[in-house]
Amino acid sequence: MADGWIAWPRGADPDAVRRDVAVAHARFTDSGQISDRVRAVVGASWRRSARHGVDPDGTTPRVELSGHVLRDHRAAHPLAPVMPLLRRLLVDTAPGPQLVAVGDASGRLLWVEGDHRLRDRAEAMAFVEGANWDERSAGTNAPGVALTLDHEVQVFASEHFARSVHRWSCSAAPLHDPDTGALLGVLDLTGEDHVASPHALALVRAAAAAAEAELRALRLGGRVPPQRPPGEDDRLRLRVLGRDGAELSHDGGATALSLRHAEILLLLSRFPRGLTGAALGALLHERDASPVTVRAEMARLRRLLGPGPLASRPYRLCRPVDSDVDDVRRHLAAGDHLRALDAYPGPVLPRSEAPGVVEVRDSLQAEVCAVLADHASPEVLLAWAEHPEWREDPRAVAAALGAVDPGSPRHAALRGRLHWLGG
Repeated sequence: MADGWIAWPRGADPDAVRRDVAVAHARFTDSGQISDRVRAVVGASWRRSARHGVDPDGTTPRVELSGHVLRDHRAAHPLAPVMPLLRRLLVDTAPGPQLVAVGDASGRLLWVEGDHRLRDRAEAMAFVEGANWDERSAGTNAPGVALTLDHEVQVFASEHFARSVHRWSCSAAPLHDPDTGALLGVLDLTGEDHVASPHALALVRAAAAAAEAELRALRLGGRVPPQRPPGEDDRLRLRVLGRDGAELSHDGGATALSLRHAEILLLLSRFPRGLTGAALGALLHERDASPVTVRAEMARLRRLLGPGPLASRPYRLCRPVDSDVDDVRRHLAAGDHLRALDAYPGPVLPRSEAPGVVEVRDSLQAEVCAVLADHASPEVLLAWAEHPEWREDPRAVAAALGAVDPGSPRHAALRGRLHWLGG
C-alpha cells in the first residue's frame, strides 16, 4: 500500500528510510529545500511548520488544559463514550510498547494511555494530556497532520519537524461524528519503529472506524445523545482570497471586515500562540508599529465581533479558525490540484501592503506555482493557464506550454501569449 500516507511500504528498510530522511531534514532546516526522498505529505507539512514559525530545535507543545478544566472538557467530549472500546482494541491487547492518544479537533490531547515507561519518556517532549499537538504548535507529527488534512497518516522518526521527536514514530487517523461527518478529534499510536509499519496504520484506521460505529450504536440505543464537539459552532471561518476586505463567519452569521481588520485576523490566525502589540504592529506596517495604534484597532475589532473571539496579553484568537488559504494548502497537500485551483479565486488580500500579509500572499503564490509546475497533470496545467488569476502569469503559461502537443493550435496560442508576456 505505497499510497504516500504510510512511512515505509512493505519490503522497505526502515533504517535506510530513517537515514535518508534525517539528511533531508537537515537540508531543509538549513536551506528550505525539499529532497525527493521525502514523501510529499511530509514535505508539505515541513513547509507549513516553517511558515507557522515552529522552531525545529526549540519547540515544546504547550499544555493548554490541566486539572479540573481538562477533566471537564474530557467528560463533556463526544469521544468519551468510546474510550472503553479503544482501550480494549489498542491498550489492553497492544502487541508491543506503545502509547494510545485521543485528541480533540483542535489538537489537544485528552487521553494518553499505554506503556508506563513510554509515558515517562514522552513527558520530556510534552506528549501528555492537555498538550496541543496541532501542526501549528508542534510542527509535523501524525496527530497534527491527520487533523490538518483530515486523513490517516504516519510520521516516522526524523520526518517529525521538531528534532526532539526524532526518536519517536506515530500513526494517526481522524475521528468523525457518525451522523454529521464533523471532525471530532484524532486517534494516535505513538512509540518506536513498529508503530510506523503498514500494519500499524491499518490498525489505527480500523480502530477509528470501530469507534465511529460504536458511537452510532450507543446513540441508537439511547445511551448517548447526539452531540457536537465543544466549540464546534464557535469555529471562525475567514475568507481572504481575492478580496479587498474579508468575510468572517462566526456564531451562525457573517461579518464583513475592513482591510485592516482582515489583516489583523489573518495574522492572528497564523500565530495561534499570540502576538505582542509591537510584533503585531510590525507585521501590519513597518513604518507604524505603535502598540497604541494596534490597541485602538483591537478595541474596534472587539466592538465589531464581541468579546468572545479575541484575547489580549498577548493578542490572540480564543476560538479555532479556518481560512480559505488553509483550504488551498490542504488540497495541494492531498494532491487534489483541480480543487486547489477552484479554491483560489485570487491572491491573499491583494490591496494589503502589510508586511505580514505580503509574506502570506507570496508564500501561497509560490507554493501553488511550485506544486502545480512539478506535480500537476496536463489537464490541470491547462486549467491553471486559463484560470483568471493566472492567465498572465508566465509561470502558469510556460508550464501549460510544456504539457501540450507542439504541433497543436493550443501550443501556438500559449506560445504567443508567453511571448507577449515577455517569457
